Amino acid sequence: MKLFVVKPVKRLQGQVYLPGDKSIAHRAIILSALAYGKTRIENFPPNDDCLTTISVFKKLGIKISKGNNISVFGKGLTGFKKPKGPIFINESGTTLRLLLGILAGQNFQTQIKAGKALSQRPMLRVITPLRLMGAKIIAKPSAANSLKPEEYPPIIIKGGVLKGITYKLPVASAQVKSALLLAGLFTKEETKVIEPVKTRDHTERMLEFFKAAVKVKGNAVTINGSRKLASPGLIYIPGDISSAAFFLVAASLLSNSKVILKKVVLNPSRTGIIDVLKRMKASIKIKNYKSHEEPVADIEVKGSRLHATRVTKKEIPSLIDELPVLMVASSLAKGKTVIEGVQELRVKETDRINSMIENLSKMGAKISSTEKGGQENIIIEGVGCLKGAKLKSYGDHRTAMSMIVAGLTADGNSLINDISCISKSFPDFIKSLKTLIP
Repeated sequence: MKLFVVKPVKRLQGQVYLPGDKSIAHRAIILSALAYGKTRIENFPPNDDCLTTISVFKKLGIKISKGNNISVFGKGLTGFKKPKGPIFINESGTTLRLLLGILAGQNFQTQIKAGKALSQRPMLRVITPLRLMGAKIIAKPSAANSLKPEEYPPIIIKGGVLKGITYKLPVASAQVKSALLLAGLFTKEETKVIEPVKTRDHTERMLEFFKAAVKVKGNAVTINGSRKLASPGLIYIPGDISSAAFFLVAASLLSNSKVILKKVVLNPSRTGIIDVLKRMKASIKIKNYKSHEEPVADIEVKGSRLHATRVTKKEIPSLIDELPVLMVASSLAKGKTVIEGVQELRVKETDRINSMIENLSKMGAKISSTEKGGQENIIIEGVGCLKGAKLKSYGDHRTAMSMIVAGLTADGNSLINDISCISKSFPDFIKSLKTLIP
């Protein structure tokens, strides 16, 4: 396997048009398939996960044209056909969880298989409430000697007549919430999902855009399945804030940098990384703000001296995907940064607590984790400079991109064992990055 070399740079300059937001893209495909008629989707991101969602719905009988701008020819809630064989969803957790909500309402049986990493991620949090709604689901159980019962892919699901429920999520999860709301489309009653902490609301916004009977009140979201979805005809997917995060941190850490990120989604449930970086004294300005289905703006970021901060547990859902690169920023910030309630990182594509501590420690960072009462915190004492080192991506796209950012700031070259995993979310990351290096 070819090593990827990261050479330090002095600054980043220029502007970047980011790929469409991954979370929004998944939902755009799904709801377009559930509505009647043609929906055109512009600025669709051609990453592995979103292409997996397209593949899945084609296997369910939906006609979808590919390209940067694609068209979905929806057949309504009951227009899907039974797939000829098992559906393989690769490593896309979003595809899997949201798909379960839809298949729960179909009157046929489907087997879903996943890639190696996703097959080890817990699914009981979404399977349990779907069973309460009436879906019949068989999944791989945890080992007999396991301290906590759990279920994993592969999954066999037999849908049918569902009933509405009121369900309080034990763990904040936008994907589980979304799966239940999608399943709620197939009921004759109301389905209410109550979150312990508000998570990203792309599903609620998209459902409203498709004229679903959805209501949001505080931390509760209610959907009534009595109304058919209506295609808006056209959906534009703004730039991905999670992809933007790597450039925000890199430009902040490199003095004399000035980078403009064009047309980025600024959904309030996703802007935690901007809020925290600003608190760390990053020079970030929002320009050309517009609000349609989703708020969109350009983001200007300049090099600055970052200072330590405390990230609370309540903030984690708004920047869960950006935590790895935030750890890089914190490693070079002045003072001690504490990031609370990060235990969910243990069950991502890889154990991101382990991957980031191992890698950053090799570069000279002072980073550790503590655990008490089921809550895990990250403690980072800022250092003056990171040093080039041999690093591992652990097959995780966000770990890989975070370590590339760290390598740009380091004293000496860094070597990363494998960055092919970046194609999961941002295939053109290196290409975009190179345009900013003078």
